[in-house]
Amino acid sequence: MINGNQVENHYLLKAIETIKRQIIIISHDYKILASNCNPDIKYFLNRNSSEGEICYHALFNFDSPCKNCPATEVKKTGKPSLKRIVIDDENNLNTKKNLCSCLYAYPMEATNNDEEDAIVVLDFDLPSIFRYDEKRVTSNAFLRNLINSAADGVIAADMTGKIIIFNKAATEISGYTRKEAIDYLNISDLYPPGDAKKIMKKMRSDDYGGKGLLKGHKQAAIRKDGTSTPIVLNASIVYEDDKEVASIGFFHDLREAKRLEAELEKMQVQLLQAEKMSSLGKLAAGVAHQLNNPLGGITLFTQLMLEDYDINGDAKDDLLKIQRDAERCSAIVKELLEFARQTKREVKLQNINKIVGRTLFLLRNQAIFQNIEIIEAYDTSIPEIPADIQQLNHVFMNIILNAADAMEGSGILEIRTFLKNSDGMAHITISDTGPGIPESILPTIFEPFFTTKEEGKGTGLGLSMAYGIVESHHGKIKAENRPEGGTIFSITLPLKQVGESHS
Repeated sequence: MINGNQVENHYLLKAIETIKRQIIIISHDYKILASNCNPDIKYFLNRNSSEGEICYHALFNFDSPCKNCPATEVKKTGKPSLKRIVIDDENNLNTKKNLCSCLYAYPMEATNNDEEDAIVVLDFDLPSIFRYDEKRVTSNAFLRNLINSAADGVIAADMTGKIIIFNKAATEISGYTRKEAIDYLNISDLYPPGDAKKIMKKMRSDDYGGKGLLKGHKQAAIRKDGTSTPIVLNASIVYEDDKEVASIGFFHDLREAKRLEAELEKMQVQLLQAEKMSSLGKLAAGVAHQLNNPLGGITLFTQLMLEDYDINGDAKDDLLKIQRDAERCSAIVKELLEFARQTKREVKLQNINKIVGRTLFLLRNQAIFQNIEIIEAYDTSIPEIPADIQQLNHVFMNIILNAADAMEGSGILEIRTFLKNSDGMAHITISDTGPGIPESILPTIFEPFFTTKEEGKGTGLGLSMAYGIVESHHGKIKAENRPEGGTIFSITLPLKQVGESHS
């Protein structure tokens, strides 16, 4: 009578024999110990009994183990192995054309003393396996392309800090190649000393986006050349069965945003300056017109008294002083009108070198320039530029006189004109060897009525008017302190009328 265990074993053996997959059991020296004998299987074992034969000879008529054999892998590692076996006539892994099978092997330990350890080898439905493998390869390729095409730097590392993912944007942010990063870079090398540990501590906290997460963290990233790049970091810890196995970070480069922010701030300053100039220009025009008539009367009647009356001594000196002061006030009014752009403006093509030279010709014989060495370096290749010669004379005269005052009549004044990098601008620099401008007031020197001169010796309109004139020519003016001492004023003026072709 058949007991329950025998019935169970009977059905298990029958299931193994009728399964449409080949199963063989081999020893560690590749002898076939057992196999199922399904006659429908014609691509693996081609005869009913092969027990005792060497598997690679029985299966493929080879004299040595198959390349990529999963049983060999099991022997080495003691762990299951899945291999695709592609066989040609020379026992080489070749193409799918001569495909034999895809094999799965796993170790089977002996349970009785008369048994030996063995290896079980099973074949699989190849079309399904390959479809799965092709999908896996396609998915992996798509994932790699997706990561590599990301706008942000994507960097992943294991828990030792070894980098395992490093995309193209990460290369641009860090300066390291992908090979350099994968081969020897540690994730901590991308942060200032100690910051990597701080970031991991924050990710393990619940306070920065949730446990395992870090969101919107502003951070400095250290480049290969030692410089730093500002970034926003979004990072997370990768878990397997609640165990930390890796971390991944998305590095958003802030350099362009910082540049745009600086440009925006600069534009806001320029707009504020332009608004100040516009408002003050209207005020200056009104004040100048109101003062012109009484000043004209004072000058006229003073002159008449000096001509029509015989005035001597202190009285005549007083009248002459009145006349001089009235003329000085008229000059200030004229400056105000110039500042307010109420005078006629005439723009023609002019030689910038001649404009600067003309200004120096008027000034170099003044007493204040007697002990000042003047160095001139003019680029004769600069073409004629659109300019109002009178207004630019005023700009250069103001800056040169300020330089002479700063040097207290002794030093070196250097004036240069040049072209630079084909930027469509003529460049003029005026430098001195004076004490320079205090850094605290350097940003305000072009503001109207700002002056460092003693009361009565300056109106504070000279540089603000120079700023307005240069801006009206669609140019730029700035002042900087030189490292070796003194100040340098830099002026750029377009070579062509704005809107005119540069071709």
